[in-house]
Amino acid sequence: MKDLVSIITPCYNSAEFIEETIQSVLNQTYENWEWLITDDLSKDDTVEIIKKYNDPRIKLQVLENNGGAGNARNKSLERAQGRYIAFLDSDDYWYPEYIETMTGYMEEHHVELVYCNYSRCNEQLQPIIKDFLADKVVTFSNLLKTCRLAPVSTMYDTKRVGKFLFPVKSKREDHVMWLNLLKVIPEGMPINKTMAKYRMRENSVSRKKKNIIKDQYLVYKDFMGFSTLKSLYYTANWALNGFLKYSKIFN
Repeated sequence: MKDLVSIITPCYNSAEFIEETIQSVLNQTYENWEWLITDDLSKDDTVEIIKKYNDPRIKLQVLENNGGAGNARNKSLERAQGRYIAFLDSDDYWYPEYIETMTGYMEEHHVELVYCNYSRCNEQLQPIIKDFLADKVVTFSNLLKTCRLAPVSTMYDTKRVGKFLFPVKSKREDHVMWLNLLKVIPEGMPINKTMAKYRMRENSVSRKKKNIIKDQYLVYKDFMGFSTLKSLYYTANWALNGFLKYSKIFN
């Protein structure tokens, strides 16, 4: 029997998009998965929509207090029983072969972490800039300068590395988590194939690069323990690479 995959999803006010996300999981060619959805006290119909799907693999938890995406992901991770950990935000989308391809690569090549290409789409899931390409081996060193790993397109093997939780006091919690993981494994491997869609919503925090430079600085200063000068150096690199990553001119 194939190993269990635990899908980690935080959601908050996702009623507009959650059904497309759910359908992308139900369409997976790899069927041995559990989906641990943690709702962060949504005020819309998100929970009611999820409850309509009568699939025992979908495991919903509704929090009593809003604690942010990092906390919600951690609540799902605490319940996860699978060998492989995958992340899917409540407005993103996987192609049907996503889980099968990602787990198959890790099994065949005996690696701890893989990531793939993903489409960068508008709210209607139509591409608006070129796909982000998984074309480099990821290490702790190069991940300091730019975060090539996105939750929608990355998977890791808990049998080889254990579970990694998200810092709840950082607005850049995914970058901190990936850096902590890359401290204990030599590298993450790319799969140069587009198998996911990332929805670039107009009100997304991740789109407001100018507003999160301070948060990114704290990734290095507070969570990595770097000096002020070293933290400023990596923040400048991250800002430049972020511009290149999302600029239509350079992509």
